[in-house]
Amino acid sequence: MTSHSTFALAGQPHLASLLTVVRLTLHILAATIWVGGQLVVAGLLPTVRGLGQGAPQKIARAFGRLSWPAFWLLVLTGVWNYFAISHQTATSSWNAVFGIKMVAVLAAGLGAYLHTKASTPKARGIYAGVGTLASIAALVLGVALAG
Repeated sequence: MTSHSTFALAGQPHLASLLTVVRLTLHILAATIWVGGQLVVAGLLPTVRGLGQGAPQKIARAFGRLSWPAFWLLVLTGVWNYFAISHQTATSSWNAVFGIKMVAVLAAGLGAYLHTKASTPKARGIYAGVGTLASIAALVLGVALAG
């Protein structure tokens, strides 16, 4: 483990610095909005469809006003996270997982963007699925990177 580890799983537990608390809190908060929000909207969609014509689109636009800033906050704090650790001791497996996570982040953003531009229900469903699955994958990989 590096001195910048999020959790003290072995050895003496310690508190994170204030800057680390701010950085990780912002990152996790943004992830709860981006990833959790996608799952909540998907779960509410059958009910929203029953609210009338155009209701799903209104919900999607409202979610977009929250989710896209959260996505960009994730990217910004992700860059901050990357530069906050020592890469001198990073293992090849850590680097590989980091690379895969970056692909997942790109796929999440692209899938979500294409979902907003899709003109058919089938395409919207496919892109929403890609975006959501890639978002979940990025989340899990981020947890793995925490060490």
